[in-house]
Amino acid sequence: MTTPTRRPGRRPGPSSSRDDILAAARVLFGERGYDKASIRAIAREAGVDPALVHHFFGSKEELFAAAMEFPVDPAVFLGQVMAGPRSQIGERMARTFLRIWSDPRLRPQFVGIFRSAATTEQGAALLREFVTRAILARVADALALPPLNLAAAAAQMMGVVMLKYIVQVEPVASATEDELVALLAPTLQRYLEG
Repeated sequence: MTTPTRRPGRRPGPSSSRDDILAAARVLFGERGYDKASIRAIAREAGVDPALVHHFFGSKEELFAAAMEFPVDPAVFLGQVMAGPRSQIGERMARTFLRIWSDPRLRPQFVGIFRSAATTEQGAALLREFVTRAILARVADALALPPLNLAAAAAQMMGVVMLKYIVQVEPVASATEDELVALLAPTLQRYLEG
């Protein structure tokens, strides 16, 4: 009795290869930045052939764009910030932003987004477009605030997460959420009251 020979190609059944590649890309773009994360290294991390990376994503640029999609729905994030009295919006913004960043499942992707924005124009353009269109424009419309106020609030929060989670400058890196909210909320509130 002869055993059937396996034909080359995709294994039968559902495949997690695409998701594995995206997860590996998020980790390596986060650790190394866009320029130093190679397709070969990403494929190795995902346990796939580099050709499969090209099959699913075409180019490194397209893989980067797919991997750097914002890991939370902006509508959910903004809903949490906007729900409640306007007199407490600074506290809600600080707490929501810090809580999302503290999630260990989401942090590698956030770190990748920030590092890539700091090292490549493509990364900066992706982050700039997301922050401007998906967050600042929506909040500006909802609160009828000048865009500069919102940009200042975003800069405040981005600076804190950069120090806490990426550069890990003490004592910010070890500060609790409550400690940071107490410091940030009054400043954010001033920006968001107009």
